[in-house]
Amino acid sequence: MRIALIYPPPWKIAAPGEPADTHGDGPPTGYRDGDLDADFYQTPYGLFSLGAQAIRAGHQVKILNLSSYPWSRVDEVIRALDADLYGMSCWTANRRGVALAAKSIKQHHPAAHVVIGGPHATPLAKELLAHHAEIDSVCLGESDVTFLELATCLAEGKSTQGLAGMVYRKGDKILKGPNRPSVEDLDTLASPHDYFDTHIVMTSRGCPWACTFCGAETTWGRGFRGQSVPYVLDALQAAIARLPVKMIQIKDDTFTTNKKRILELCAGIRERKMEFFWSCDTRVDVLSEPLLREMRLAGCQRLSLGVESGSPSILANIDKKITVDEIVAAANLAKKYGIQVRFFMMLGNRGETAQTFQETLDFLERAKPHQYIFSCLSIYPGTRDFEDAEKAGWLQREAFFTGDFQELKTPYDATEADTELMNAWFAKNSGLRELYREGVAECRAILALLPDYHSAHMDLGGACFQEGLLDESERHLRRALELGYPLPGLVYNYLACIAKVRGDIQGMMDHFTTAAKLDPQHFVLIRNVNAARAWFQQGGPAKGLPLELEGRHGFQLLERTVQPTLPGPLTDDFAIWSAHPMKPQPATTYVRTPDIEGSQSQLKTRGRLKILSS
Repeated sequence: MRIALIYPPPWKIAAPGEPADTHGDGPPTGYRDGDLDADFYQTPYGLFSLGAQAIRAGHQVKILNLSSYPWSRVDEVIRALDADLYGMSCWTANRRGVALAAKSIKQHHPAAHVVIGGPHATPLAKELLAHHAEIDSVCLGESDVTFLELATCLAEGKSTQGLAGMVYRKGDKILKGPNRPSVEDLDTLASPHDYFDTHIVMTSRGCPWACTFCGAETTWGRGFRGQSVPYVLDALQAAIARLPVKMIQIKDDTFTTNKKRILELCAGIRERKMEFFWSCDTRVDVLSEPLLREMRLAGCQRLSLGVESGSPSILANIDKKITVDEIVAAANLAKKYGIQVRFFMMLGNRGETAQTFQETLDFLERAKPHQYIFSCLSIYPGTRDFEDAEKAGWLQREAFFTGDFQELKTPYDATEADTELMNAWFAKNSGLRELYREGVAECRAILALLPDYHSAHMDLGGACFQEGLLDESERHLRRALELGYPLPGLVYNYLACIAKVRGDIQGMMDHFTTAAKLDPQHFVLIRNVNAARAWFQQGGPAKGLPLELEGRHGFQLLERTVQPTLPGPLTDDFAIWSAHPMKPQPATTYVRTPDIEGSQSQLKTRGRLKILSS
């Protein structure tokens, strides 16, 4: 069975020099660059999981990320790639692109089966089939087993109707198969990291909480299920071995739900001597001081916390079940051990007013996370916000099939005046914002708690460099190297910067050369090396021209735009089938993700939303 898993663009993107689509299939009205979060372009982890199950079962699989491709190229790729089964991941932001791609598939390969899954497709499965005749079926929620059964039926020439966990067509009717239980033992699933290169790792499914804006329960079912510690350790080792930069993003909904499991995982990372850095997403009420200490020693560099608001009334309205004091206490504990803290914040939730918004801004000054990022409330199908808005009569699900909007970003109940106030602030403060950075004194205190941890020495070395304490900086940087710091390129970048400040130009270039040989794939290093080369070419040393170099080492991935993780160029043989996944093509572009995170798309007042019922 030849299986093509496609991540399509959000709509018909025009190629350079081509006119924009004028038939309503192009970008939404008022769309601006930056309205789509950079994370949109990442291939969803679910596609990698489906691909892994299918490969292990003996099918031929290709995963193609076409999320930024112009439509003429998308159609060309689909026409060239002849598969028996096409699967697509449907999110609210790319729902129109999914429908357009399905139409293209059926035009060029009418006998192929088109199946859709994902967080947008699950709650609107019947509507998707009713609106788009080119879609044959929808896999609901957790689709690993359902998708594999579908592929098996197609390969054996059996009927695909009535499969559990699927919505399908039977003549003119749209029917739903029996419910499919969640996978109890996640270790029985094939790991995506045995087959694909991706810095994203998921070790669990589900979340025991039920915030009003979140659709995790619709996708995964109620509750929490985690892979075993040995399974996770094996997956991490496989992922690290495939990556040029030893950084992993763990994207579980709530990574530390089971604290005992994470303590065992951290111990396993250290026992296996796995030297890498990682980040994770979690909640403030499932953290503790012993856990945070062990996480840091196991390589945790950044903790992203779903905070949403600093107003007690908003936290209660969205059923967050945390307090402001808990948030501040958790952030302080993480900072105590040198873990970078990032807050995910929201605008426009239930009950939001100018006063609650000001409470949030005041709270940020009190909590002082290293970073924070705001997003505007988007009402997604499958969430309590969607269900309650639909019951209240001010939202119709038909809007998601007739409207050209990217996502339904609207305040739940804020007044127009308060919405305008929030939007004015958001226009100046969207994207990732920096708020707090440890100085030398704070880094010395962290090192006292973690005396022989390479990353604590690196942090102190970096802080000393920023404050001009070059001798102390160099001493701690070299100690970080001695202790096995897993990103030596960033250490040598600092040493090059120190040499430059001291006027040792040859030493600077020697350190850059060493960094490039050992560990070249870091944005700050690439930027500095390119700046130094240009400086020499312009006769900088002789002419006394300035040379600006940057020394830093925060948790920042330099992502290569290589298929299938990101929408890089396809290999020449992308349409040729073999028993193995496509080999990645060398990158031509690099994307530095943290500084461009966060959608700039603002809230629209409900009175101006033409897709809402009056």
